[in-house]
Amino acid sequence: MFMDLPLIFFKIIVLVFSVVIHEVSHGFVAEHLGDPTARQAGRLTLNPLKHLDLFGSVILPLMMAILPGGVILGWAKPVPYNPQNLKNPEKGGAIIAAAGPLSNLALAIIFGLVYRLFASFTLGNNFQVLPELLNMIILVNISLAVFNLVPIPPLDGSKVLFLFLPLSARNFRNWLEQHGFIILLIFIFFGFELIIPIIIFLYRLILGF
Repeated sequence: MFMDLPLIFFKIIVLVFSVVIHEVSHGFVAEHLGDPTARQAGRLTLNPLKHLDLFGSVILPLMMAILPGGVILGWAKPVPYNPQNLKNPEKGGAIIAAAGPLSNLALAIIFGLVYRLFASFTLGNNFQVLPELLNMIILVNISLAVFNLVPIPPLDGSKVLFLFLPLSARNFRNWLEQHGFIILLIFIFFGFELIIPIIIFLYRLILGF
């Protein structure tokens, strides 16, 4: 257990900076769509202290670190945006929401290319740990991308889902928003395995396995 502590610590650091990039991406896209709320709130920054959420960025990752499976997930404080500043609030909100997972997928692809580059060379013993660290960055970001696209509030996938829901499903949407956090916790601890095949597929696709 203690020998795993450095890797767990590194994985949590990767998670924190990945969710920060995730949230900043929301803010940049919102600004591009005409809403300066994130910038005015000082959230268009990579300073993690501006984004950390006590439960999602600290408590939950530590809880998952001691559970079997080795998967660590979490989130940061949502970057605020004002739908009234968007020309089409529903469509704009879905685009802003999708920007976060897409940023994590982009990070996974970038580090996947770096992984492939280093894999093509014969490295000395001092560099043997590098593929493992790159692998961890890739897995964390793929997991974040897929996890955040699950259509449960307050995850980004719910806003994408709401864009396609008919007006007749308004009551269902309200019910999801009211009970979303409880449903999300249940999903994390009992239903997360449902998205593992998607994570594995993207992982193999990016690394060419």
